[in-house]
Amino acid sequence: MLDGDANDPGKLFLRRAMWLEALDLQLRPGLPPGVAAHARLANINRGRLVYLVDAPVWHAKLRLAATDVLEVARSIGLEVTELVVKIATGPHAMRAPAVGTSNSHSVPPLSAAAREAFAAALAGRDEDPSKQDSS
Repeated sequence: MLDGDANDPGKLFLRRAMWLEALDLQLRPGLPPGVAAHARLANINRGRLVYLVDAPVWHAKLRLAATDVLEVARSIGLEVTELVVKIATGPHAMRAPAVGTSNSHSVPPLSAAAREAFAAALAGRDEDPSKQDSS
């Protein structure tokens, strides 16, 4: 997937996104209790560690822990001097929580009736409407 031209802007963007995701996972255990489920590493730029949170309360909690968060970031080799926290807005501003965070939950399996209904709907979708019985 990432083979080919190393200077391709799309591949550079993807590599950076993957790098930020890996760093987010490394930094997550160093966040204050409860904050990890509501925060996401958004960027590292010019010595600034930028986080997105989903509500003002998490903004305040993360800002109060800035010294500790920066210390954890430096311990893994990042050259950061400032923590910036922004509140994400909009319906799709934050990603789904990572597995194992405090607000993740398991989805119960589908019942047999639900599986049959989905199978019937999918089978009906593939039929040619012009050949359906119109009686």
